[in-house]
Amino acid sequence: MDSYMKNSVSHQSGTCRSGRLLGMIILCLTLLLGSSRSAEAIVYLDITSANFRKVKIAVPYFVVKKRPDSIHDGGKKMADLLSRALAFHGFLEPIPPSAYGGAQTWDWPSIGAEFTVLGQYEMTPDGLVLELRLNEIQSGSMVLGRRYQTPISKHQDSIKKFCDEIVLLLTGERGVSQTQIAFVSTATGNKEIWLADVLGDNIRQVTQHEYIALSPRFSPDNKWLAYTSYHRGNPNLYITELSVLKSTRAISRQKGLNMAPAWSPDGSVIALTLSKSSNPDIYLIDNKGNELRRLTNGEGVNVSPTWSPDGKKLAFVSDRSGTPQIYVMDVATKSVHRITYLGNENSTPSWSPKGDWIAYTGRVNGNTHILLTKPEGGTPVQLTQTSGDHESPSWSPDGRQIVFSRKRNNKQEICAIFKNGMGLRPLFNLTGAQSGPQWSPRQDL
Repeated sequence: MDSYMKNSVSHQSGTCRSGRLLGMIILCLTLLLGSSRSAEAIVYLDITSANFRKVKIAVPYFVVKKRPDSIHDGGKKMADLLSRALAFHGFLEPIPPSAYGGAQTWDWPSIGAEFTVLGQYEMTPDGLVLELRLNEIQSGSMVLGRRYQTPISKHQDSIKKFCDEIVLLLTGERGVSQTQIAFVSTATGNKEIWLADVLGDNIRQVTQHEYIALSPRFSPDNKWLAYTSYHRGNPNLYITELSVLKSTRAISRQKGLNMAPAWSPDGSVIALTLSKSSNPDIYLIDNKGNELRRLTNGEGVNVSPTWSPDGKKLAFVSDRSGTPQIYVMDVATKSVHRITYLGNENSTPSWSPKGDWIAYTGRVNGNTHILLTKPEGGTPVQLTQTSGDHESPSWSPDGRQIVFSRKRNNKQEICAIFKNGMGLRPLFNLTGAQSGPQWSPRQDL
């Protein structure tokens, strides 16, 4: 067991910093002992409050159920994975095990712990059994408990699932530990599409065209990944089935551009840029590549569509005014209005899953940065402040974070930042240049 866990649970340390709890409102406390139902959210944290401070949580080493006094590598690494997943969400601060020796019994108030997660595990003929409990220190109560029976190869999924339930309990919205990020990497010497778990685990190459692949986009059901590849000489649009990664087919091979796909929220339609009529314009196609509608008609170059969450509008980039700017279109009527006016180069819009913001790339004082604007327009908010070029934003499915690429000091990497502009950090450590990230939807529960 322990030798397996040593190889299968990542050592990578989380880079998120986290803090303490303020303004915790306990609405109700209902313990469903022995129940397998999802717990109702019993504690809500306003993580956008100006007075907010982060929650201190201890995640002691997991123990073997029948030998709770002994600690093994497997238990240490499972606890580390859960700590990194909790810290990733930005409002939880796992207390280092060195502060209490990793023990499951301690004077928790003396080190400021407000919650603990106690885990134990055992091997059975059917795989690994994990029992995890979230305890609230002040009340001395268990507020969340789960028992997972899982194949050993899937134990990380169970730990991340428990993390996302903790986040749901504390904020009212499920976490994003089980999500993935697709991106373009030159690690092999060519631009290929790669995937990584959001914590930087299980990084793997998706395409092997040995040429140029760009613009990965997840389908809303998380089953397909669309992208553009030049390996046949023309920038064609492909989709690949994520559960197989070898089930790939071209769905748009029009002469010229077949670029920057955007799935509609219901997954039935893809918006993309085609240049079959010489001018790059935005069209709608179905999942088999059949053309449904042309949305723009030669008024400048029109690219980078992104859907509103209700599927009624598209934001896109057009240079019809002379410089690249962000526009919003009502899909039913094709009426268009411009929403960016600050600066002469604004591109790559990404509509938030809440519908309240559009993130985009804008040039500010010679560098590109990630900015936010309301769908109706207005004064934008500059999110990134560090040196270098920041491009291609994509929202997390909970709308709390944005992933993007940053290039500085001859290094291009994938970074994430919280919507309030805090917590900017690189996510993956790969050779080559990484760009064009796309955050996946949540996994089906």
